[in-house]
Amino acid sequence: MPKLLTSRRVENETELARQYVKTHILFPSVLLGFVMLLAGSAGLIYQFMVDTYGWQTFLESTGLLMVGGVVGWGQTRYHRYLLREHPGYFAGRLKTFSQSGPKRAKKESLSRPPEHRGQPYVPLFYLAGVGAVLSASAVSAVWGHVYPVAAFLMPWAGFFWAKMYGWRGVISQGARTQQEGKRR
Repeated sequence: MPKLLTSRRVENETELARQYVKTHILFPSVLLGFVMLLAGSAGLIYQFMVDTYGWQTFLESTGLLMVGGVVGWGQTRYHRYLLREHPGYFAGRLKTFSQSGPKRAKKESLSRPPEHRGQPYVPLFYLAGVGAVLSASAVSAVWGHVYPVAAFLMPWAGFFWAKMYGWRGVISQGARTQQEGKRR
């Protein structure tokens, strides 16, 4: 009997974690990626209409998308690891966000990130990723051939779109598993 309850609890945690990913990671990534891509493309179109737009501008804007995409891919890989190995972390965050009032303040202080081998380096990787995106934007805007608005927005568009594509298979896999469970 205990194995049945433990199995049910793990399935529930995994489903709550998938729900957290859908609502707090995937949906904002899609929305922000679309806005950043639209605004960055508008900046490039403005540059094409007003000033010169050559191969160098095309290559730099593509490179900016790639830099953001690599950083987004890295963050998504880490979050997928957390979902696979520690689904309770995301499930706990969803439970915390669903509570309001004084209960939420008490629960937030209790939630800690999961412990794993590379835990001390995670903040450094986050800072390195943000630094890479901002550095690439600054270099391209100051010494490159891309206008500053497009140079700032294009890497973030790549970042959010990489996150969206990185979660695509995981979320659809969860939906298939859930549908199979309902059929039984």
